Amino acid sequence: MTSLIRNGVLLALTLCLSVAAPVRSEPAKNDGTSTGRPTLQIKKPVIPITRDFTLDNGLRVIVSEDHSVPVASYVMIYDVGSRDEQKGKSGFAHLFEHMMFEGSANVPKGDFFKHVQAAGGQLNASTHADFTDYFEKLPSNNIELSFWLESDRMRSLKVTPENFKNQQETVKEEKRGRVDNQPYMPAALKTEELIFDNWANQHPVIGYTEDLENASVADVKNFFDTYYIPNNAVIAVVGDVKADEIEGFAKKYFGSIPKKPLPARPDVSEPKIEKPRYLKTEDIHAKAPAFWMAWKAPQRRDPDAYVLNIIESILAGGGSSRLYQRLVKEEQIALKIQSSYEERRGPSEFDLFVVQKPGVEATSIRKVILEEIAKLKDGQVPAMELAKVKNQILQSLYSSSSGSSLQRSLTRAQILARYACFYGDPSLCDQDVEAYLNVTADDVQRVAKKIFTEEGITISDVVPAKPKASG
Repeated sequence: MTSLIRNGVLLALTLCLSVAAPVRSEPAKNDGTSTGRPTLQIKKPVIPITRDFTLDNGLRVIVSEDHSVPVASYVMIYDVGSRDEQKGKSGFAHLFEHMMFEGSANVPKGDFFKHVQAAGGQLNASTHADFTDYFEKLPSNNIELSFWLESDRMRSLKVTPENFKNQQETVKEEKRGRVDNQPYMPAALKTEELIFDNWANQHPVIGYTEDLENASVADVKNFFDTYYIPNNAVIAVVGDVKADEIEGFAKKYFGSIPKKPLPARPDVSEPKIEKPRYLKTEDIHAKAPAFWMAWKAPQRRDPDAYVLNIIESILAGGGSSRLYQRLVKEEQIALKIQSSYEERRGPSEFDLFVVQKPGVEATSIRKVILEEIAKLKDGQVPAMELAKVKNQILQSLYSSSSGSSLQRSLTRAQILARYACFYGDPSLCDQDVEAYLNVTADDVQRVAKKIFTEEGITISDVVPAKPKASG
């Protein structure tokens, strides 16, 4: 199982850019000649929906038939993430992702994996700030297996002291391996704590060790009873299936599970940062100094979010990006530059992470970064560069070798489930495609001025810690 600790890579809004779009030539000019340049004609709907229905208990199910290959993907999203946790009980959403594989009334511990793998399928799960998802990808003639397995654990998960203790220790070990003993990761979480003011946003998805240690079986059972209910979940099935059959499976396996009152949603509002924030962290695992430059950012589907994704690609999206070319290739003052825009349903974060070249001061690198950001504020991105960035996004997401390509039934199921869960409308991805492709140079300039302010910056330096002297 995988669990997102910090940055969500597979974002539903960005995924929608992977469009199977036919290309046509531009219209003829006034003199009757054609420019000859291809333009993009978006095919709608991006993901055809064969059926969208809701059971009496509130469980929503979306089906998209695609009979091109005998494969089907099943995605189930529960509307719960780390932001729904209570202070002092962090890490519960992630812990429960693990608990969901500990067995249920008709599926003993370990058998969930065995059933799926024996049927020729694969499965995984992930926890995020604002949702938790589970998926199976199977030969389409075995898709009923997903309905049986997922309904059995929704109905009768075994939340026992033994299972709880086992996964409590597993998560603590995961935290030690993936966070505590990884270079720069402890500082990454501290940076998130610094940039956000609201505990719902600032605490890590994986939780704090002391909270995990103080958790009880009763706490976990209450979490399950509150959030793992049919009217707090969405299912999307995409592939070589028949909608009538999928609706039958949904009613057969989930229909008798009772609905419950929906949980209260947290206040995730954030105040504006009025003056720069700074943090310095020593890291015993880091081999080279590094730093983050971060700003609070708009939430998913905010009009500025589309523009900020474009800006991210311009600044640090690959080897041809402005910061990579200047910091790594030309001036050779950095070993690594990467960017991240973690879009959430609520206040989000945009950051740049740089690993410094030994002997180079962080302030000199930050000066170059701010110069490049100033260029976005003071001038307009050339049309060719803006087109390149849009094409890069489209190509990377449409390529058959990409894990987030719409050629994959799993990607399409994830998009449908997320849009339905987050906004109640899986077809919104059609609007988002147009929003991305309609971003202009003026938009880039406007959003750069709005987001990248001097007073709103958070800087987090990481310095390698000196080895402790032996006794």
